[in-house]
Amino acid sequence: MSDFKVYQDYCLDATLVSNAFIDSYMKDANDAQLKIYLYLLRVLCAHKSCSISDLADKFNYTEKDVTRALKYWEKNGLLSLEYDGSKNLKGVRLLDISSDPDDLGSSSRNDTITLAPIVQIPLRTEPKEVTAAPAPRTPSAVKKDYSADDVYAFRNSDSFSELIFVVEQYLGRTLTPTDIKTMLYIKDELGFSSELIDYLFEYCVGKGKKDIRYIEKVALTWHEQDIHTPKEASKNAYKYDKEVYDIMKMLGRNSSPTRSEAGYIKRWTDEYGFDTSVIAEACNRTVLATDSHRFEYADKILKCWNSEGIHTLSQIGLSDEKFAEKRNSPSGNSKAQYRQFTHRSSSPYSDLEKELLSN
Repeated sequence: MSDFKVYQDYCLDATLVSNAFIDSYMKDANDAQLKIYLYLLRVLCAHKSCSISDLADKFNYTEKDVTRALKYWEKNGLLSLEYDGSKNLKGVRLLDISSDPDDLGSSSRNDTITLAPIVQIPLRTEPKEVTAAPAPRTPSAVKKDYSADDVYAFRNSDSFSELIFVVEQYLGRTLTPTDIKTMLYIKDELGFSSELIDYLFEYCVGKGKKDIRYIEKVALTWHEQDIHTPKEASKNAYKYDKEVYDIMKMLGRNSSPTRSEAGYIKRWTDEYGFDTSVIAEACNRTVLATDSHRFEYADKILKCWNSEGIHTLSQIGLSDEKFAEKRNSPSGNSKAQYRQFTHRSSSPYSDLEKELLSN
């Protein structure tokens, strides 16, 4: 009988995982560490880039969870982390896995995953201010196994029945026994007050995260940061919100926002109520106009739009058209030109920049 050939009419779409990883490293890693490492392999095979924020969103983890997982694998010799001059993580180099863990480090591949610069997370945090808050409790290494009686007592207690009702409204569903046990853990082990638990769920749901595991991880992060009140949580959480970093990037910043810069962004989103598209338009005009005082410049634009009731891109377009008509008419004046901040003329930018530089 004649020989025959075997053909394949498809391309296998797969990610290779080293047997050494399965044999020697997988058993000691936790859920987050395994998912992060395997996804890094997937990203590498696809020749893509990613960011800490992307990884956190992908698996419903906090950015601190992702950073912790990366450091774990670096400590175990499976990857090395590369930083820029500002100590921001810019790349992850996957190292060669030997069949014997003791042989690690003798050679490495040139396989590097570039982190997308959308969110550059500094791995060093600013020193915390000294407060009179009580020392945080140390949560148990093993979570308490709450009984059905504990769950029933918590759900029907006068002190927490209202909180449970509010949380159910946030989540849009009835709390399960697992949800109640997590709330008990956050209250008892982490020492959260009812007000802080309320804000915790409001904050997570506001970010589109309703998974109870994600909410618990945020609670653990706040606990580690000695956060005791909703005000402290709001101040800290806002600074590291993805939207803040997106706006920072629009203005040419790849670092963590200073307190002053975060204050500007909070004013634009909360006080003025602008959505990201309108803020992006103001940032684009700012970047085209000046290399310095960008936050102040963008603030002037958005403040003007807010005072004139302009809150959408279509309204901005109409305002630009009206300004162009006034500019081209004999009766047009320089004051109107200053207030419109349109990119069709360099004069308003020059006037504004002179004002900023003189302050």
